[in-house]
Amino acid sequence: MAHAVPAAHTPGPRLAALRAERPLVQAITNYVSMDVAANVLLALGASPAMVHAKEEAAEFAHICGALVVNIGTLSAPWVEAMHLAAAAAQAARIPWALDPVGVGATAFRNQTSLALLAHRPTLIRGNASEIIALARLSGAAQGGEQARGGGPKGVDSADSSAAAIEAAKALARATGAVVAATGEFDVVTDGERLARIHGGHELMTRVTALGCALSGVCAAFLAGRRDPFEATAAALGFYKLAGARAAAPAQGPGSFRVAFLDMLAALEPSDEIDLVIET
Repeated sequence: MAHAVPAAHTPGPRLAALRAERPLVQAITNYVSMDVAANVLLALGASPAMVHAKEEAAEFAHICGALVVNIGTLSAPWVEAMHLAAAAAQAARIPWALDPVGVGATAFRNQTSLALLAHRPTLIRGNASEIIALARLSGAAQGGEQARGGGPKGVDSADSSAAAIEAAKALARATGAVVAATGEFDVVTDGERLARIHGGHELMTRVTALGCALSGVCAAFLAGRRDPFEATAAALGFYKLAGARAAAPAQGPGSFRVAFLDMLAALEPSDEIDLVIET
């Protein structure tokens, strides 16, 4: 059954809290997304730290408010740092988000994603094909539509958000993480509750790394050990709202990127997002 978001679960206070606290977000992310991810977090009101060296990744994880691990440009030293930081976050009960970019495309990505699940991510966020692939690889999805997804197209999705719903639910139940499958509409689930978030704009798919940056935004909303389901839904809703607003003044992908940062900074807790929770 679908219903509007109850007053107790409205996303506005979560944005207000994020800006008041300005959480420090450790981002172990890929080369392509570092600039965009850092600027998106700053525009929103968080404090990014692009700390990925294995010599300091675990130590830094202990002092941050949240961690995001993005496997977009993998290398062996970075994988080691990812494990060290994720293990430290898990031990310190610091929320962390896993973005399994391109999982399903290569054995290295598959092995890395599965191994990182052992550190119990708070959130797994990917596109529909990535969520379907990870659910299948982890054994959470056994047969059925969710195991027959089209697979990733490089790091892009070849599946619809709707096709990923059952896989997302299965993956959430198997891992204990909240799972978000993003696309033409976004899906968030903890295995029981399910939220659908609409909005955004097609131009968001034409600026590289906006999806990777979104995982950092989700991590920022997770800081403070808030309900990860509600925090993630709020993050996705505000992100889509900023995207929809940025499209109006944009002349194309280049001006959209600039406008998007401005619209993130201009978000207000009173803004309404297109969010429906199903039970």
